[in-house]
Parts: sequence; structure tokens; C-alpha cells
Amino acid sequence: MERTMRPETWSEVDTLNTLLDYSRATVRAKCEGLSDEDAARPLIATSPLMTVKGLVHHLRWVETWWFEAVFLGADLEFPWTDEEPDREMSLALDRPLAELLDEYDAVCARSRELIAGRDWDELAQRGGPKGPAALRWIVAHMLEETSRHCGHLDLIRELTDGATGQ
Repeated sequence: MERTMRPETWSEVDTLNTLLDYSRATVRAKCEGLSDEDAARPLIATSPLMTVKGLVHHLRWVETWWFEAVFLGADLEFPWTDEEPDREMSLALDRPLAELLDEYDAVCARSRELIAGRDWDELAQRGGPKGPAALRWIVAHMLEETSRHCGHLDLIRELTDGATGQ
């Protein structure tokens, strides 16, 4: 996935999709050169599950949740439970980082396919307390979610080996 911030056109759809793809590609960029051990190392004392591997796996499942389960209404099983709401983050620790990143890339590609050509005013099949969200909101939310976790990855990466940058 190429990191490009400038959309082909200035339409809302192209702009938001381009920025979301930029953030998705930044996830992978922040992981480049990390060992599996470093990617599993908890460095934030108040958030021991917030590791590079945990964040990549979390983002993989959040993509699936919003685009497949919420928007399309697919009945899927997810790793989290009421007893362990962050389980996807702990499950990632024993898996190779390369495998987690490949899985994340595949899920992002699937998300792109699922929304391609759809009306951004289309409502999700699954609603929340305020009713179903429009696809436009789901894409904007995924941009916010992914970008926020890119900030976490920035911090963790700098604490790991001093690497900084976009």
C-alpha cells in the first residue's frame, strides 16, 4: 500500500479514502524493521496491552467490525468478549508481526472492495443506540481510529528504538 496524502480528485470520497489509506500504510511503515520481540514489548505502564502487535491486530478487527459487521450486517465472531474486551490485543503477542501486518493489509483491501462505488449516504445494516450510521460516518470514524492509533505507534516506536518520523 502506497503512502499518498493527495487524492486524485478533490471529491469527498477520494479525499477520505486517500487519507484513510495513508493512515493504513502508516501502520505498516511504523512497524518496519521491528523484531517480533520489540513489537510485543509493552512500554506504556498504564496500558500493558498497547504493543505494536496489539495495535495492528486491534486495527485489523476494527476494520472488520465497522465495514463487515456494522455496515454490511455480517454475523461474524470477534476475539473480544465481555470478560476480556481487549482480547484481540493479547492474542497478537505470540504471532509473528509479519503475519499480523499481512492479515491487516488483506482486511484493508477487503474493506476497500466492500465500499467501492457505494453511496456514502447508505445506512449501515446494524444500528447503535442512535440508529444506523451512514457509510460516510463509518469511513470518517475509521480514519480517526486508524490515525489515533498511528500516534500510539509513533510513541511506542520512539520508545523502542528512537525511530521518529512520518
